[in-house]
Amino acid sequence: MMTVEKKPGSPRIKWKALAAACMALLIILLLPPQEGLPESGQRALAVLAFSIVIWVTEAVTYPVSAAFIIVLLTVLLGFSPQPDEGGMIGTKTALEWALSGFSSGAVALVAGALFLSAAMQETGLDRRLALTVLTKVGTTVKGILFGVILVGILLSLFIPSPTARVGAMIPIVMGMISAFGLSKNSRISTLLMLAVAHTATIWSIGIKTATPQNMVGLNFIEKAFPYPITWLQWFLVAAPLSLVMSIALYFVLLLLIRPEIKEIPTKKDAIKKQLRDLGSMSASQIRLLIISFAALAMWATEKSVHSFDSTTIVLLLVSIILAPGIGVLTWEVAEKKIPWGTIILFAAGISLGTVLLNTKGASWLAKIIFQSFGLSHLPLLILLSILAGFTILIHIGFASATSLASTLIPVVIAFVKGMELTNAMQGMGIVLITQFAIGFGFILPVNAPQNMLAYGTGSVKTGDFIKTGVILTLVGYGVILLFSLTYWKWIGLLP
Repeated sequence: MMTVEKKPGSPRIKWKALAAACMALLIILLLPPQEGLPESGQRALAVLAFSIVIWVTEAVTYPVSAAFIIVLLTVLLGFSPQPDEGGMIGTKTALEWALSGFSSGAVALVAGALFLSAAMQETGLDRRLALTVLTKVGTTVKGILFGVILVGILLSLFIPSPTARVGAMIPIVMGMISAFGLSKNSRISTLLMLAVAHTATIWSIGIKTATPQNMVGLNFIEKAFPYPITWLQWFLVAAPLSLVMSIALYFVLLLLIRPEIKEIPTKKDAIKKQLRDLGSMSASQIRLLIISFAALAMWATEKSVHSFDSTTIVLLLVSIILAPGIGVLTWEVAEKKIPWGTIILFAAGISLGTVLLNTKGASWLAKIIFQSFGLSHLPLLILLSILAGFTILIHIGFASATSLASTLIPVVIAFVKGMELTNAMQGMGIVLITQFAIGFGFILPVNAPQNMLAYGTGSVKTGDFIKTGVILTLVGYGVILLFSLTYWKWIGLLP
């Protein structure tokens, strides 16, 4: 019998999971016509089912799944009638739909922001910023924990990827643990590593540019509702939620992961030594720091001081980062450091969501899932509690919040559009709060890539994620309901 030799480093394919995804696709394709669902919508839902199985099981890598989605959308929709019965769609139009996500300004924003993240890593500015903050917080365990959380918040302003932020923090924290003479299996190590991962997740909710999943949701929200959301508007709505959860994180970790000691007894200047070893700031770090603060200033004053949108701002900054003479990053380095697969997945997810909306597949699915149970007639608070709870629960099965946003937000938008609402702002508020709930990936290591990085250090066990993640999830869910009754009403997001 001939055997296939697997090359080192080749991606692992889960053949049973891939077969299950194909089976889900075929089952929906072979279903009889459904009332109110165009044939093209049924085929789009078949691709959605295939995608969900692929994403949940990680049968193939995310970039490969994106390629499958694009091909399936092109072939299946190309030979189906138009949603309005106006003739066949054709493969040319279907391909345009399948690639529509790649022309989205949201994709350009994510790609540009990843250039900024790569520049941070290449110049070492992320490490310098982190160590500078940590030198100010003292040597007590509580002080160091506070510093780690504070660094996570600070990096969220500059680095648009929670995975990259955790990747920047892990070597620093592990270096501190080693310098303090502690084992990587100590409770202090567990405490700090959980703080790194959870802070990255929490502030992916609070800052518009802190994670790609926000751009997925915004792409659909801004097309559906006549209210563009600036960086500052998102911050004013979502940052208080992240701030409350950060405070809760501090106390939850101290309560559930009790450190062996209250203060580091030896080598109190270990963090300062790491900072001194970096030497003085390089010219490239100074230039990048100026560029980064300029980006924050322009994002924060979007639509108030100037008319540049977030995408234009970040692309302008990328051109400066790459510019000869004044830039800090070469294209050769960018090619190696930027996760291009993330961008491809992001674009394919937007394409899938757009097709679901265009073919009326999303509105039909929303009617089946939500309207059939009478959710559209429930009081607003109960409706939000069900939507947020449903979103948090299904995230347990997703390893990518970007994939979940691509899947869920179009369906929620279609559901909201079918409700009898007094104004569009109310509908946008419901969808935006659902988007916040998508960021709740605290419970399992596989719920987020940043969790897997922390888990991979050996300092954190699955049980540590579960016991802290469940409490954080409950706290966050409670804060969503509390803010729905108070703060979000006060600022006009909800009626």
